[in-house]
Formats: sequence, structure tokens, C-alpha cells
Amino acid sequence: MPDILLVEDDRAVQAALTHTLTERGFSVHALCTAIDALRYVADHKPDLVILDLGLPDLDGSAVLRMMRGVSSVPVIIATARGEERSVVELLNAGADDYVVKPFSGEHLVARISALLRRTHKADSTEVLDLGGLHIDLRQRTATLDGVPMELNRREFDLLSYLAARPGRVVSRRELIHDVWQRDDSGDQTIDVHVSWLRRKLGESAARPRYLYTVRGVGLKLMAPQ
Repeated sequence: MPDILLVEDDRAVQAALTHTLTERGFSVHALCTAIDALRYVADHKPDLVILDLGLPDLDGSAVLRMMRGVSSVPVIIATARGEERSVVELLNAGADDYVVKPFSGEHLVARISALLRRTHKADSTEVLDLGGLHIDLRQRTATLDGVPMELNRREFDLLSYLAARPGRVVSRRELIHDVWQRDDSGDQTIDVHVSWLRRKLGESAARPRYLYTVRGVGLKLMAPQ
């Protein structure tokens, strides 16, 4: 039974989501404040966090950054901020997915299930080696030429997905569907994460070493020649 931490200060919303998730077989611990949520994540290590941005003590985006300092737990942001810029900022801060209010309980359950499946699949695999890259999917760690890479969850998912398909061009549509577990367009979201990943690989779009853009098609990861 997956342990879900629900951080939501609206009591009516909290009660409705707790009821829906409990009915679907999740164990739900609901909290109203950022400080309590940070303590719970550090002490209890939940399987997934649903984090509302409009909390009474701290802004949810600040909480997300603090949470990423102590845990790599999957986080789904619940936000009323539907602007694309806000979403991209949250993904850069370490969110794994987001839902825009108002949303249905069934929609949230689908997002949770997809994220937990992806996390479980990655954790059950072994290792990938490509040039100087060594990726341990079970431990969710990566090194480049023996030096640990500091990757957020989405960057790690993107890198490991491409590394499992060396030399193959992966379309943006495939990445959105398989890595982001979404069906809608996300070109800007992909571009942001690719840019950050390139920096951590010590390269740029103009001078790639591992990560290549195939214009109009997608991306591929290759060992340096």
C-alpha cells in the first residue's frame, strides 16, 4: 500500500482527496503546513508527495526546494497557477508532475499511478554504461568520468531513458509520453530539462559530447567518438 503525503490547507479539498485516494488503496497522511510536511518527509520517507502551492506558512515552490534538499521522493504539484512559465519553474525546482486546479480525484489517481509505476520500474533495473557515463537505476545515481552527477528526478529519468536506447533517435512525443507520462505537448518543458542536462554533461547544444538534437525529430544519446 503506497504511502502518500497530501499537503493541502483547504480542509474540504483535503478531505475529498483523502477519501478518494484511500478508496483506491493508498495510505494517506494529510497535513496543512509546509513545516509539518518537511518534517514528515525527513522522518517517514513517503512513497509520493502531493504538494499544494498555496500553504499558510511557506510558498509551495519554496517548500519544494527545501524538500529536494533532503529527499528525492516523487512530488506532484497541485497548483492554481496554470501559466506555462510557472509550471516550467516548478519542474526546474524538482517537481515530477503537476495538476492544475480544479482537477478530479480520478485524474489525480491516474497521475499518481503513472509516476509510481515509472519510479518502481527504474528502481528494479540494474545499471547502464555509456562512454564515461555510469547510471545505477536501482540507486538512482549517475557518474560522469567517475564524478557524481547532481540530477533532479526528471533529469535522471530523461538521462536513463535515453541511455537505455544508445544511438537511437527518440522523438519528443515519445519522451512526453514515456518520461513525463503525459499526452499533451511539452516542447518547452523538454527544452528546459535538456538544457540543464547538457550543462551537467559538460557540453552545449553547439558542442555536444553525449546528447544530440536531431532537428525536427528528437534526441539521441551517444558515447563520445
